[in-house]
Amino acid sequence: MARPARRLLQIAGGALLLAVIAEAAWLLPGSAPTVPDLPRIDRIVVHKAAREMQLWSGGRLVHTMRGVALGDAPAGQKQFEGDEKTPEGRYTIDFRNPQSSYHLSLRISYPDARAAAFASAQGRSPGGEIYIHGQPNWLKAGRLKGDWTDGCVAVSNAEIEALWRAVPLGTVVDVLP
Repeated sequence: MARPARRLLQIAGGALLLAVIAEAAWLLPGSAPTVPDLPRIDRIVVHKAAREMQLWSGGRLVHTMRGVALGDAPAGQKQFEGDEKTPEGRYTIDFRNPQSSYHLSLRISYPDARAAAFASAQGRSPGGEIYIHGQPNWLKAGRLKGDWTDGCVAVSNAEIEALWRAVPLGTVVDVLP
């Protein structure tokens, strides 16, 4: 092989290696968190600042999921479509989607009447389709790190599978700052 062609392959190979490293940098190291068998969950409390989701059953805390991912701009209340914020307030689980672009998803009933009225008064959309969901379907293993959703709450695939089994429609979801 001629020297310029060999050099071009070295450069291209280096670029590919950098791309693989960059892709891996978006993954959390180690295995997915283990989740115990959960009883029927009747309340979910998301603490945005702590990146934690508490699961409650019959007035008793039964499990805490740590390292949940939020919207790209998580601080503050969601106001408009596209603001990348995770909404704060009291909602319910109002839809279960087994055919999600993510590994299962449970929809949160955002926007409520107050959020819709506020956005409408500004001539804007409040957004919607906010879910608790697993990892993107294209991700075959691991877990994306950091805040990367458009306003949803993302957990590991093992965690969403446990939630899927334990969280019925109508479950209360409190999202706190």
